[in-house]
Amino acid sequence: MAKQGRKVKIGRTPTAMGILLLIPAAIVILDTSLCPAAGKTQTFSNIDFAMDTVVSETLYTSGEDITGEIGTLLRETEESLLSWTNEDSEISLINAQSGQPTEISSELTGYLTEILEMSRKSDGAIDPTIGNLIRLWDIGGEDQRIPDEEEIQAVLADIGYGNVELSGNTVTIKEGCSLDLGAFGKGIGCDRILEYMEDQEEVTGLLVNLGGSSVLTWGNKPDGSLWQIAITDPREEEDGDYLGIVSLDSTEFLSTSGDYEKYFIEDGVRYHHILDPDTGYPAQNGITAVTVVCDSGLAADGLSTACFVLGVEAGTALLEEYGADALFVDEEFNVYLTEGMAKRFTLLQENYSVQSV
Repeated sequence: MAKQGRKVKIGRTPTAMGILLLIPAAIVILDTSLCPAAGKTQTFSNIDFAMDTVVSETLYTSGEDITGEIGTLLRETEESLLSWTNEDSEISLINAQSGQPTEISSELTGYLTEILEMSRKSDGAIDPTIGNLIRLWDIGGEDQRIPDEEEIQAVLADIGYGNVELSGNTVTIKEGCSLDLGAFGKGIGCDRILEYMEDQEEVTGLLVNLGGSSVLTWGNKPDGSLWQIAITDPREEEDGDYLGIVSLDSTEFLSTSGDYEKYFIEDGVRYHHILDPDTGYPAQNGITAVTVVCDSGLAADGLSTACFVLGVEAGTALLEEYGADALFVDEEFNVYLTEGMAKRFTLLQENYSVQSV
């Protein structure tokens, strides 16, 4: 826990309302025991819990309600691939055998290949080897605190994406190193949902919102309109104060990283969960939130974190390599839009100014 006498504030826990699909209020949660009429599109809605967050789903289909399968798939993704606490997950096994080669699935090999490439392209702004650093700060956990400088430096000695070696389906990490794919986890979950949806011929549209930070849209809404996603104001005074709306077209992925999600405040300084692998401290460059849209869940998730650490100029250069759109929000209430995001975004808050990058 934070030391006695500290002024500690827990950041807002993301909820299903953090990123909101704007849909007509008349949509009804149907009784799933009733089979829809053949060929008629029905709407199903569901609230679930997976990946330590609320998951909301809206499904348009002429077949059965499969929303329950989404949560099951996300939980399986975490438990079998990503969890560092579940000793049977692949990431947990890799960490337990640090310094020794570990056989992993071809699926995880593919994800790690993409992650290490993003680490390289971002010059280490996002790095899968910061597991020990995350545990040291424990922001949002029961033992969150500001570590001593000596503790941070000791942990930094084992951080670096170069400490991960992939050879076929064998991975070896430096002894003492610890992998954490939390910055990519929800995006990976969305990518696996997309693979699942490709076999669902009766589904015409789907929206999945993971805890207000990752969104997948698949297919189309019945009326043919764009998917409208409301983005949280990182300095909102009341729940429901949204910064603006981002339009998504058919199948796309959206991810937001912000300093308002998990944090505590001490001596007027906000210590948030987005850690800079270079300094060992929460990234401090004036950015309060980054939202990214692209054609990959893993990329959207990772890029939003990497761009938060990099800032507007370097972040924009990285986005170009992935063909991604993004908006950056800073402490001076500026919203910086890439060219593609400018065509998608509608500002709702009068106290912000829109800038181009």
